Amino acid sequence: MSPPLQGPFARKLSEPEPSPLHRPGPHESALRHASGEALYVDDLPAPAGMLVAWPVTSPHASARIVRRDASKARGMPGVQLVLMAEDVPGENDTGAAVHDEPLFAKERAEYAGQLVALVVGESAAACRAAAAQVEVEYQPLPALLTIRDAVAAGSFLTDPHRIRRGDPEAELAGSPLRFGGEVESGAQDHFYLETQVALAIPEEGGMRVLSSTQHPSEVQAIVARVLGLGRHQVVVEVPRMGGGFGGKETQGAPFAALAALAAARCRRPVKVCLNRDQDMEMTGKRHPFWSRFEAGFSEDGRIRALTVETYSNGGWSSDLSRAILDRALFHLDGAYFVPAVSFVGRAAKTNLPSSTAFRGFGGPQGILVIEEVMNRAAERLRMDPAELRRRNLYGEAPRDTTHYGQVVRDNRLERIHGELMASSAYAERRAEIDRFNKGPGRVKRGIGFQMVKFGISFTTSFLNQAGALVNVFPDGTVQLNHGGTEMGQGLHTKMLAVCAHELGVPVSWIRAMNTATDKVPNTSATAASSGADLNGQAVKAACDAIRERLRPIAARLLGAEEQGASLRFAHGEVIAPGGARVPFRKVTDAAYLAQVPLSATGYYRTPDIHYDHTQGRGKPFHYFAFGAAVIEVEVSGWTGEHRVLRADILHDAGDSLSPSIDRGQVEGAFIQGLGWLTREEVLFDSKGHLLTHSPDTYKIPAFGDAPTDFRVALLERAAQADVIHGSKAVGEPPLMLAIGVVAALRHAIGAFGQPGPEVALSIPCTPEAVLFAIERARAQK
Repeated sequence: MSPPLQGPFARKLSEPEPSPLHRPGPHESALRHASGEALYVDDLPAPAGMLVAWPVTSPHASARIVRRDASKARGMPGVQLVLMAEDVPGENDTGAAVHDEPLFAKERAEYAGQLVALVVGESAAACRAAAAQVEVEYQPLPALLTIRDAVAAGSFLTDPHRIRRGDPEAELAGSPLRFGGEVESGAQDHFYLETQVALAIPEEGGMRVLSSTQHPSEVQAIVARVLGLGRHQVVVEVPRMGGGFGGKETQGAPFAALAALAAARCRRPVKVCLNRDQDMEMTGKRHPFWSRFEAGFSEDGRIRALTVETYSNGGWSSDLSRAILDRALFHLDGAYFVPAVSFVGRAAKTNLPSSTAFRGFGGPQGILVIEEVMNRAAERLRMDPAELRRRNLYGEAPRDTTHYGQVVRDNRLERIHGELMASSAYAERRAEIDRFNKGPGRVKRGIGFQMVKFGISFTTSFLNQAGALVNVFPDGTVQLNHGGTEMGQGLHTKMLAVCAHELGVPVSWIRAMNTATDKVPNTSATAASSGADLNGQAVKAACDAIRERLRPIAARLLGAEEQGASLRFAHGEVIAPGGARVPFRKVTDAAYLAQVPLSATGYYRTPDIHYDHTQGRGKPFHYFAFGAAVIEVEVSGWTGEHRVLRADILHDAGDSLSPSIDRGQVEGAFIQGLGWLTREEVLFDSKGHLLTHSPDTYKIPAFGDAPTDFRVALLERAAQADVIHGSKAVGEPPLMLAIGVVAALRHAIGAFGQPGPEVALSIPCTPEAVLFAIERARAQK
């Protein structure tokens, strides 16, 4: 009897199916995505009696709340209740790391869009009409909206974090080239396809919450905190997400808590689902950064010292600002060995939505600083920026240790540099571009080279753990549960490949179940690019346990008891060294009859992650991911508009678990990075109201913004020790490869005139910013 469920990977048993590990293949939900069969939280059939909700938010960035009155709203047709701070039975707080984030504002509003009340009713129309009748009296107060304003006012969310090595002041004093400057980077909206949504369903003895979150265990903890329940009374389930990018690591929790609170009060299911405007106005974005630096270089382009004072705009509450700032400081070196450094950073508190995790988690903001230092040094030295970068790469000891004391092992930077320089024909193309730019016309071209070294692990050590639950049934089919969440990135695809490989069965025999806290508890967020690293090891551990229980059963069926340790599990069979074989499902059926358990849990924790905040020393990463990009752009001198003509990427994904998935991640991350650096500009007015709150005013990259010629390759012969099957994380590192577009644009802009010691280009490099830089360059002629 064949397995009852057949999928796109299914084959007849007579046709051996190779292990899917390290092979390209389709995303496990690709057909469901294309057909509409894939179910997101808002697609699930509405439970009987389900209610919906509408938020009432502050119109002021900073104000005292003098009076709140919902009596009129509560009496309107179709309204079940209006919730405010006093209606919270537990703690009125949803802060992740720090309890400084009230679910409902009560006495003070700290950003425009902060929740004050929630109307719950039979329809969105009824709730919206009632929301207009909620009376809130405010006394507006002065607001801090920029990093500079917050620094001047001494408004901070964190204490300074300092990392120091050597004597940078002495090295700066003795450097032939010494210069300083500032680097600013802006916010970025996550713009996930699926907005924040949660459905809460009261259950006997507790509450079930279906949430679009990257961190179900944290949502479980916060819902329990708000309701005044034990965590055992709350189950959080994640069907799938329509994108996350960090925006659903912490910021899905308040909306899950609201749904659960309303459901607990009404004893009816309640769904909270934001529209796009609400989502963009109420939720946080990538942290803007403002950095001041001073750098010293030798005459031949080797960096001798770097001091950086950096500030992030954390918004109104802590969220993950401290950890994000830490990662920015860890990545201020980029891919380069800096002998003497003084780095210090703080997160500023402002009256804006709380900034939060975003792909790269501070790494892009830190790397951007050192890359701008390299760009400006190259322009001052009249040197090819790619050659200057090569001269400063991490290398052999003593040039192999970071400023925080971690050795850069398995360094592939030089190898990647050499292979990409050759495959992209960088030198020849740069010479051709320089010839092109000497010609007439108002269109110029530029080429940039970018290298990335990115640390992989949660820098908060206890988060580096994962669990899995694997259930095998007598017919040989399998249910796979793990603690990671699927947000379109292909984590389930990779975990299915690991499970199929370890048990030796076709992927079509395995079903990846919804992530749920009652199946795999106490999980970390699917974040920090570590989803496959952590959960893959946990899945492997669970499968290993089951396979070893099955081994003696299979040996008995094969009459090969003495060869049990040598049996192979492959192609849906168990195979003895001499070639005798027995179907896997026959072994599992026999194991069930023999009362052998066919369910196992797996657990993994990353070894030896530690960091001393006071000393600025430690090993915050398990390993480093590497990559490089060569980017060619074309710029209009009339309008400042520009396009990427070609991008060559060589990325180190180790021995990729799924090359097709990882190529997609590299492509998507790179395009998202281009958006942050060249397209996406988050703007607030002078009163703290978001101006770019919908697709008509906020532009993410479209298909036409992708490089005309896009070449992506994964580094070969690159297996990584001590990671699941030699693979490497790939979610975040490629985003920073897009920083090379800034170098390419600077090259093109410099061709319009004599820009002085360096090109003056602000980031994001919108057409306006590029045009202003061109005009400044022309003025130098």
